[in-house]
Amino acid sequence: MPDLDKYHNTETFLTDALTIEAASEVDKAVNEGKPFYLNLAHYAVHAPFDIDKRFIDHYTSDEYPVNAPAFAALIEGMDKSLGDLMDHLDSIGQAENTLLIFLGDNGSDAPMGDKAGHTSSAPYRGKKGMEFEGGMLVPAIISWAKPAPDNKFQKEYPISQGGIQTQMATIMDIFPTVLSVARIGNPEDHTLDGSDLRTLLSGKHDPRHRDDFLMHFPHHNYGQYYTVYRKGDWKIIYRYNPEDPQHPGYSLYNLADDPYENHDLATADPAKLSEMFYLMEARLKAENATYPVDADGVTLLPKAP
Repeated sequence: MPDLDKYHNTETFLTDALTIEAASEVDKAVNEGKPFYLNLAHYAVHAPFDIDKRFIDHYTSDEYPVNAPAFAALIEGMDKSLGDLMDHLDSIGQAENTLLIFLGDNGSDAPMGDKAGHTSSAPYRGKKGMEFEGGMLVPAIISWAKPAPDNKFQKEYPISQGGIQTQMATIMDIFPTVLSVARIGNPEDHTLDGSDLRTLLSGKHDPRHRDDFLMHFPHHNYGQYYTVYRKGDWKIIYRYNPEDPQHPGYSLYNLADDPYENHDLATADPAKLSEMFYLMEARLKAENATYPVDADGVTLLPKAP
């Protein structure tokens, strides 16, 4: 790996090497009296699933697929990494001043069976990159590294302890949130795709925060070209089907009643399907989306049901 030469041919696992280097970079900033932003994106839990020997003995079982124990060990290694960094921040007196944002960028890639079933991201359906909730929905934990009610930064940006926020948020919200925490204005001539999570993190409802979500794959992904659009509890999946563009696919789910996407309502509720389609189409236009093309190079615009 680049810049990790000193760990080559040693017993230091990659997750641990990245953690050590991350702590070192934090130390440099603190020693220089500067604020820091650390983005630590582990290779762990991304295929190929190399074995982390520190934890693999915790997951020996013949019950699961061959790669599952390795995946579980990688998860534990990543968990230890976060714990080590939190301990380090505490040891250098910066835990109270540091906001932690911990989340995945996709659904789980766990090697647990049928990719479109309720396996990799159980109980949700699907896995990383797929059109189902298991491919998109991820947990997020946001907290001050060490809660301290009297800390000036935490007073300015309070976070509800032990709270669960059910309002929808996306990764695009992280950038404006970080700007807000750092008391930095929006960069000039830069369009923000998300919004500050300040109100949501305080445990309150934010009526201004958008309640829709667009995920658009105009290229080959798990054998499909698709758009997913969610508005509140309703979700539409549109499949472009380049091989037969006159017959695209539609799925419709009510996630409040059916969070695990077992009951496709596209046929049963054509009025809601049509409503969701036009909302999806409007959002795609607003985002100036790119669309797939068929074998003849013809652009496949969404086709109303």
